[in-house]
Amino acid sequence: MHTIGEVAELLGISTHTLRYYEKEQIIIPLRDASGDRRYNESHLNWLQFVIKLKETQMPIAIIKKYASLYQEGEHTAAERLKLLEEHKEAIQHQMHTLHAADQMLENKITAYRVSIGK
Repeated sequence: MHTIGEVAELLGISTHTLRYYEKEQIIIPLRDASGDRRYNESHLNWLQFVIKLKETQMPIAIIKKYASLYQEGEHTAAERLKLLEEHKEAIQHQMHTLHAADQMLENKITAYRVSIGK
């Protein structure tokens, strides 16, 4: 079991973020006899997944929806699949856009290097 501070350090996020995720019911940590938050390996795995979703620009509202569906149980698997498929499409679109921007920048950099003789 890990404390909130340990989890924040392990995952490179703030304790404020963890409390926010709890407030939004994205994660529900365990509590010890003193009422302090405790996180197990399952929580860590879930948080790593949530962090990846955030890093790929999934809106917190969608992450919250996914978490809610997960907590409802296996009968929501199709809805969760749909959310992930839609997000994957959005990521693929982002990747296409970034690749095109990268190519444009590479062309511009090459043109500048040629013009300044570098």
